[in-house]
Amino acid sequence: MQNDSVSKTIIVAAVLCVACSVLVSGSAVSLRPLQEKNKALDIKKNLLLASGLLKNSSASEGEILEAYKKVQAEVIDLETGQIAENIKAESFDQKKARKNPEMNKDIKKENDLAGIKMRSKYSVAYKVVEGGELKMVVLPVNGKGLWSTLYGFVALAPDMNTIKGIGFYQHGETPGLGGEIDNPNWKAQWEGKKVYGDEGRPKIEVLKGAVNPNDSAVEYKVDGLSGATITSNGVTGLVRYWLGQDGFGPYIERLKKNVN
Repeated sequence: MQNDSVSKTIIVAAVLCVACSVLVSGSAVSLRPLQEKNKALDIKKNLLLASGLLKNSSASEGEILEAYKKVQAEVIDLETGQIAENIKAESFDQKKARKNPEMNKDIKKENDLAGIKMRSKYSVAYKVVEGGELKMVVLPVNGKGLWSTLYGFVALAPDMNTIKGIGFYQHGETPGLGGEIDNPNWKAQWEGKKVYGDEGRPKIEVLKGAVNPNDSAVEYKVDGLSGATITSNGVTGLVRYWLGQDGFGPYIERLKKNVN
């Protein structure tokens, strides 16, 4: 067979394709445990940043794991607010559960403030406990922004009405506009804000524009993101949904009774 024959060229190309495929597949399989470990560590880091238990976003793995020792994770049934004793928090994947017909729930259109259409029947919730005393609860939230689904955490004080912090660990919003949800100055505004109005429903709101400090409802309002009204509305919707009756509402009510 001649070196420059068509047959030999095809054979060489085929062998190279197979070899490359084997190498890529092997690398993907061998690296998967490391990728899963890094993903779990990143979620822990962002949970700690949202709660204020970690101040440095460049913290080492050791610092993250040390700070996380104060956190107790539990899986809850969102319908009842009770702990799902048969589901382990360390192995529960809420995104996968959302796609499982046996573990998900369609959200009525009038209730779907987060724009996600369906959710898992269960969720992980995180308690921060020091000296046997509940210091805060950190709840995972998600909802539609302009270009993406936003995934993050909201931390609540023991009164279950005062926000301790907020943060997002995954989104595809426009840098400099909706992407400003990552801006530390904007996130700092949330600390101390109240969630629930007199009627017991979530009242917290991201405005279009700046908050008037003389507004009688200032404790429920956060400055809007300049040029990113849809993202701002999305944050309002997802926080109100997940802290409302169709989200963590029953769980929050149960915690209030236990705390009081």
